[in-house]
Amino acid sequence: MEFPKTMRAAVLTAQGRPLGVETVGLPETLHFGQVLVRVHFSGICGSQLGEIDGVKGPDAYLPHLLGHEGSGSVLAVGDGVKTVAPGDAVVMHWMEGAGLASLPPVYTLGGARLNAGFVTTFNEYAVVAENRVTAIPKDFDLAVAALFGCAVTTGFGVINNKARIGLGASLAVFGAGGVGLSMIQGAALAGAHPIVALDKFDNRLELAARLGASHVLNVAKTDPEAALRAIFGSGGADVCIDNTGNPEVIRLAYDLTAKNGKTILVGVPPKGREATLYTLPLHFGKEITGTKGGECAPHRDIPRYIRLCRAGKLDLSPLITERYTLDAINTAIERMRGGQMAGRCLIELSKDT
Repeated sequence: MEFPKTMRAAVLTAQGRPLGVETVGLPETLHFGQVLVRVHFSGICGSQLGEIDGVKGPDAYLPHLLGHEGSGSVLAVGDGVKTVAPGDAVVMHWMEGAGLASLPPVYTLGGARLNAGFVTTFNEYAVVAENRVTAIPKDFDLAVAALFGCAVTTGFGVINNKARIGLGASLAVFGAGGVGLSMIQGAALAGAHPIVALDKFDNRLELAARLGASHVLNVAKTDPEAALRAIFGSGGADVCIDNTGNPEVIRLAYDLTAKNGKTILVGVPPKGREATLYTLPLHFGKEITGTKGGECAPHRDIPRYIRLCRAGKLDLSPLITERYTLDAINTAIERMRGGQMAGRCLIELSKDT
């Protein structure tokens, strides 16, 4: 095939500013371990909002491309690539999977270097490291497949790989965005009860109830500590998961975790903000831990979730609540910030699906 020379992409040029939709130059060739993907759908994760806002501090790599969950079709592969081939449908994911780790691609913007990581998805085409793509059946819904790049694999991974939720385990999920909603759905599938979803937006909580939450609490309208103690009793919850990165919420999740339970941190506090915890319970059975993408192994976990979908045991379509074009990506981002968006939104980059 003829290698595409340019593409349209959303570019972060300055922190705290809207993304610019620009014409970007692609590399002329693929290097060892690289894969060229035509991107069909990209999700938007809270991590990208954090990058735009600079929650981890100044960004040394501006300007650069964004996005770490998506789906597409393979157009070409570089030397050494064995796990995917031209024509394959793939999930693009930020966690390392099977295959080679390549050098990041070098794109250009106005003749100057444009940075990118091992995978980006806010772009019509992507040069991706082989270990950031996983082949899926060609007849699987590519819109749903995009969720396997982060939201579902992280959410289900935290439940299955990190929390190891068992039948009847009690759970509180602080923050019901795309990842939190996936946790709730995964916990319901695993037989947890009660499952409490906490958020400040009613539309997210309504969706959480549809996906398996037994209780929903709007933290802007009720005292979450009192409400959770009424649900879980004085012993607390077996597992409390924080997706917010808010130090006060982290402390509350920890305090409400049972003496032999687990507090799992998914959200990351802004740089300079710290949570203060009473650590004595950690010496007597309580656990607190972070997670990297739910310890997902994409090449292992994605096929499992596809089997569940095909068996009718898992329906991920309710997670997708809005769709946008690339030109409207800043509208999607602002709706995420403001809480108007209940679930995950998708950016549609190609109609040839």
